[in-house]
Amino acid sequence: MFIFVTYSIILMAKVSFQHRNTSFYDDIKKSVDEYFNEKKVKSTGNMQLYTKLFVLITAAIALYVFLVFFNTSIAAGIFGSALMGFTLACIGFNVMHDACHGAYSDKKWLNETLGLSLNAMGGNAYIWKQKHNIIHHTYTNIDGIDDDIAKMPFIRQCPTQSRLGMHKYQHFYSVFLYMLASIMWVFMFDFLKYFNAKVQKTSFKKMDTREHVIFWVSKVFYIVVYIALPVYFIGWQYWLTGFLVLHAVMGLTLAMVFQLAHVVEITHFEEAKTDDLKLENEWAVHQVLTTANFATENKIVSWFLGGLNFQVEHHLFPRVSHVHYPGISKILKAHCEKHNVRYNTFPTMTEAVISHFRFMKQLGKA
Repeated sequence: MFIFVTYSIILMAKVSFQHRNTSFYDDIKKSVDEYFNEKKVKSTGNMQLYTKLFVLITAAIALYVFLVFFNTSIAAGIFGSALMGFTLACIGFNVMHDACHGAYSDKKWLNETLGLSLNAMGGNAYIWKQKHNIIHHTYTNIDGIDDDIAKMPFIRQCPTQSRLGMHKYQHFYSVFLYMLASIMWVFMFDFLKYFNAKVQKTSFKKMDTREHVIFWVSKVFYIVVYIALPVYFIGWQYWLTGFLVLHAVMGLTLAMVFQLAHVVEITHFEEAKTDDLKLENEWAVHQVLTTANFATENKIVSWFLGGLNFQVEHHLFPRVSHVHYPGISKILKAHCEKHNVRYNTFPTMTEAVISHFRFMKQLGKA
């Protein structure tokens, strides 16, 4: 993994992990490999995941057809748009996320095809892989590199970022910023990364011709399917209302799931400035300390969030499908205890939400 990172991105400040002793990850990997060998199952998806694909894609198409071609009620339109926003977020959690990590299937072509579900929702799979798979999963919660905690004027997400007076109220207004997450992603952040070939200050491997074509074709597809057709059939007033509701729900859902996993009171943060940063922990220990689980016993939460409430398991084994996270979580807990590494987890989603906003309030104080 680290060889791939070295040749795919150019960091402003070199970040290195402790490599002398990697016994923590070595022990866990050995136990997880034994788990799959004993179970005689692949680490990729299974029928449970295939069922999710069918249910979620069918629901999204049905909602789109209803909203554009059959709906005549404003209330039903608003409710349907909200439900579609949540459904699209769930497709991202359950289908796109596994596929872009190469965890949906052992067939590369299927992973690449299903990864394009992100493009169908307005994003771009290639840019997301650079931002998420490589940068976020390697340099988790390192301020200045991890784009998921990027410095922004209206919100302070970790202690090393500058505090402004407005941050005193960020635990209130951050909810509204989260609602803008997906619409800003589609119409601004993707284009900034595309034209700059950077995630923050980190350069990534430039797109080849195929990826350039996919980028522009999918953006045009989004405009036609999500804007032009609805405006034509239902009028711009109804479309605008539904479109904003869809993105508000989708953005809030996507943002909150990430925040509960990394921006809470119990997770660890680092800062990369212009000087090289040498971390005292091995990569795997860093991943565990900077990540938190929540509501792992709640099967409903796990189903809808694509196992992303098992973030510790995901960060250590991103190429393992989320359907296996409940099974390997006991292994990780045991090894964390054995190696005296703090395993961050919240029993319920409510407790995680409270911790996030309490942390945001703390960050906003002078």
